[in-house]
Amino acid sequence: MDLRKLKKLIDLVEESGIAELEVTEGEEKVRIVKHGTPLAAPQTYVAAPATPVPVAIAAAPAGTIAAPAENALPEGHVVKAPMVGTFYRAASPGADPFIEVGATVKEGQTLCIIEAMKLLNEIESDCAGVVKAILVENGQPVEYGEPLFIIG
Repeated sequence: MDLRKLKKLIDLVEESGIAELEVTEGEEKVRIVKHGTPLAAPQTYVAAPATPVPVAIAAAPAGTIAAPAENALPEGHVVKAPMVGTFYRAASPGADPFIEVGATVKEGQTLCIIEAMKLLNEIESDCAGVVKAILVENGQPVEYGEPLFIIG
């Protein structure tokens, strides 16, 4: 299913009163579920056939991150997710993680993998320093622009 068709389906769910939409095309199956409370913007999720955890598609509107959470983070350079997908700290389930908190990293060093549409994308550090925090749990979905690491 192409991204234009997927975007149209997401827009349809957001604009309508329906809470969930499931579409099957051949072997591909897409389920879009709208969650939300009156204070929060609706969230849209897509579950791929081989992915047991829904992958977030819709980006949260600006200003939805609570200010106290931002202030609790250590200071330093924030490495953000360049795409939507599933975050993995290691190359395979039994392998050692690419990095740990307190590790020194070089610019261009692999920090993690984000799986998107069954492709494994290595995410590299865009600066040198010490890893102060890893902000995402292994196997969790990430959104575009979501903070992944803090490097100081």
